[in-house]
Amino acid sequence: MEKKDQIIRIFARGIREIIRRVEVDFEEVQEIRLRAGGPLLMVYRGKEYYVTGGGSLGNHGGEAYIVTRDELRETMEYISNYSLYAFEEELRQGFITIQGGHRIGVAGRTVVEDQRVRSMKYISFINVRLSHQVRGCGDVVMPYIYEKNQVQHTLIVSPPRCGKTTLLRDMIRQLSTGGRGQKGVTVGVVDERSELGACYQGVPQNDLGVRTDILDCCPKAKGMMMLIRTMSPQVIAVDEIGSREDLEAVEYVMNCGCKLVATVHGGSVEDMRQKPILGDMVRGRMFERYIILNNRGQLGRVEEIVDGRGRRLYCPEGGACGT
Repeated sequence: MEKKDQIIRIFARGIREIIRRVEVDFEEVQEIRLRAGGPLLMVYRGKEYYVTGGGSLGNHGGEAYIVTRDELRETMEYISNYSLYAFEEELRQGFITIQGGHRIGVAGRTVVEDQRVRSMKYISFINVRLSHQVRGCGDVVMPYIYEKNQVQHTLIVSPPRCGKTTLLRDMIRQLSTGGRGQKGVTVGVVDERSELGACYQGVPQNDLGVRTDILDCCPKAKGMMMLIRTMSPQVIAVDEIGSREDLEAVEYVMNCGCKLVATVHGGSVEDMRQKPILGDMVRGRMFERYIILNNRGQLGRVEEIVDGRGRRLYCPEGGACGT
């Protein structure tokens, strides 16, 4: 089933027909957003557009199709195959993963008990994030994350919507499978939001390589500890570290002799220096490689790669630029 067909069938019938008429390459659609009483929105090639009732993309909200509450309800019925109860555990975390690995983020009224989210009702906001696997997008960075044939602790630093998860996904695949003179290694992935492996009913929809083990829908900090103790990974990969608990687990992984490849929100290594705990790790040179992304010119553009001492190893204008 093509990506467009996978996505279109989850929407309410009226919205389905509108999106069917939108003339875009669905391989470059990143998000489709629905809000009760709000405009239908699409993020395409890194830019946000209003979607009109005729299926055109525009920049003026006055022309946008307005989503109704009934359409939100109908969409959720299709997403859950008329059984939201079956997705109760995922809804507690605010998302549902559907076939193809596409993640449906939801928001509404939460039911909280003992300071924990128990369920969600009156869902009024839906964000469909399309899963994209871009094989080979990690080709540029792979030669720089090794030193003497050993994987280096690597942090991908990127603002939102710059392709960090897509890059990490391909790096995992290449690390696991091997190639270009490098042997494949055992990789443990903590996939807290089902975005890397995009598991559907326990089966990864994305290719993360032949030596990869995945903990799906598991909190990052707990998952990193579990993998170290049970799966003997040589490399652990996680997306979007940031909490104090995450960073303590990162330090534990590094001290256990396991290599780490992770992503974090930010614009530069200097941004990382200003963050609590993470700044101490940067100043202590615990990370050995930094891959800096931006979206200037194209989505997921590698701005530079530097080592733990701040020495530039790669810049796009001149390729390798070590000094």
